[in-house]
Amino acid sequence: MRILSIHARSFSYRVVEKAVEKPEPLDQTSVEGIFENSLVVFLTIEADDTVDLVEEASSEILNISNQVKPSIIILYPYAHLSSQLAPPHKAIEVLSALYKALSQRSSIPVHKAPFGWYKSFRLECYGHPLSELSRTITKKTQLTKRTLEKEFYIIMPSGEVFKPEEFDYTNYRELKVLVDKEVYGMEFEGGENRVNYYCKKFGLEWESLSDHGHMRYSPYAAVIMEAVSRYSWQVARDLGIPVFRVMGTNMFNLKEKPVYEHAALFGDRLYEVEVDNERYVLRYAACHQQFAMLKNWIISYKDLPLGVFEIADSYRLEQRGELSLCFRLRKFYMPDLHILTKDLKEAIEVSKIVQKQIHKEARKASRRYIALYNVTRDFFENYRDVLVEFIKNDEYPALVAVIPSGIYYWVLNVEYHIIDNLNRPREIATFQIDVGNSKRFDITYVDEAGNKKYPVIIHTAIIGSIERYIYMIFDSAALMEKSGQVVALPTWLSPIQVRVIPISREYNEYAYSVAKHLLEEGFRVDVDDRDLTLGKKIREAGILWIPYIVVLGERELETQTLNVRIRSANKQVLVRLEEFIEILKKECEGYPRVESFFPLSLSRHPIFLP
Repeated sequence: MRILSIHARSFSYRVVEKAVEKPEPLDQTSVEGIFENSLVVFLTIEADDTVDLVEEASSEILNISNQVKPSIIILYPYAHLSSQLAPPHKAIEVLSALYKALSQRSSIPVHKAPFGWYKSFRLECYGHPLSELSRTITKKTQLTKRTLEKEFYIIMPSGEVFKPEEFDYTNYRELKVLVDKEVYGMEFEGGENRVNYYCKKFGLEWESLSDHGHMRYSPYAAVIMEAVSRYSWQVARDLGIPVFRVMGTNMFNLKEKPVYEHAALFGDRLYEVEVDNERYVLRYAACHQQFAMLKNWIISYKDLPLGVFEIADSYRLEQRGELSLCFRLRKFYMPDLHILTKDLKEAIEVSKIVQKQIHKEARKASRRYIALYNVTRDFFENYRDVLVEFIKNDEYPALVAVIPSGIYYWVLNVEYHIIDNLNRPREIATFQIDVGNSKRFDITYVDEAGNKKYPVIIHTAIIGSIERYIYMIFDSAALMEKSGQVVALPTWLSPIQVRVIPISREYNEYAYSVAKHLLEEGFRVDVDDRDLTLGKKIREAGILWIPYIVVLGERELETQTLNVRIRSANKQVLVRLEEFIEILKKECEGYPRVESFFPLSLSRHPIFLP
């Protein structure tokens, strides 16, 4: 907080026009004023200021007042003493608290000029040594981070409730891992995470020219990212409710009250930037953009439930030591879906559909989720049967954390974790039931009687962030490797689905003919036309886990067949092109077709992988 105090022989002001969108309301006493022998305190409320500064600021002002002996104290909001301004609603809050404190403590009258208005003023300073003073009021000590008190329980699908220390984990090893982390804060042993090796193999790497925590994606990695992105949109549409896809920006002004409040609820890992003396937060999910749009939509109860979807570039200022390729990042892509529902009852029913889809996608990736349910005290007490039904649908006991009501915008926040190859819990998918943000962002719908109502909003990332889904896929590969299986990616996700290898140059024409037919069918294929031995070409294809290697020579050309090596089955088959296309179609059924992000001829490829 910046203060410039002037002991004025005379001071007058008059409101001219609005300076911010929502200024303080005016009344007859605040629209103008004329004062004699006044202490005029010009005040700038800065970005990090809170009402905690009021006591110190009021004491400082009273100390000055006791020395110069004015007849009245004037608090005059003045934005020009600092470039680090608080958002208007926060400035009003601090100024109002300061005015109240001064009014109670001062023996002379206190007047406050209205915030958020351009004002003309005239001032005549006495000119004595104490008539012009400046002060900076800051926190004397750092605020300690609030520790949220939680009560933990384990709830069985049958509805039985246990305290974590009383539960028998004999048949629930993975649940024990989650409990050790969340309840007891245990640190897990380190080790080589094979996921990191796989990421680098396919070109998912850290970008060294950015701040740590930002990734780059080579052509092979970009294919994987694009395939998962398209799939996330497909999964959202498969819920069976209307879903609208949008796009937007990633910077939002902290002076806007809903943005500020939502950011404050998120926590202390926000990216902030300053532009033209304004503070912006980089979004940490799609919430800000979608909510800013939805408040302008005209929505009827007949339209609900409806979903809004965006693959949002998202930013979280994670601690450097916590960063992990594809899992904990400072910039990532979130396929964020928000579903508007009429009320809590409908939100619960739609959440069951979301939950079913979350588990379906985990099973398709050969994984099982372990759930952490964060619930408010009132939801835990009033909707225990609903909570048990969700856990029953999980078909596995869940860890439940009960927190005080009224702190967050949600009443239910479910985190779905896998236990990875290093035996650590890793959150992938999630859904929340949000009862606060529709009012905060003024999102409404019109009910049957024509009244405006605030919807209940479901937040969900059904497959998790794009990178975390990829982490889960690579982690599954790590578990395959650990158990001695042939390591592979799903064919729909493999950067190269088919590599065609002519055994010599004279079979190049046939190889390109086969490859172009596969390209026309929407499959990713390349031709290894380099002057290398057949054995080396096959080994390199194996390093990249290419699902199908087609070797073509004299026999294949004469019979117009394909010699196909199938990685997952570790066998070779001789098939016709039409049969092979049908095999690929069946294997990739239900998944998006993404074109190749690189030329057909391998001889035209630079070396872009580690």
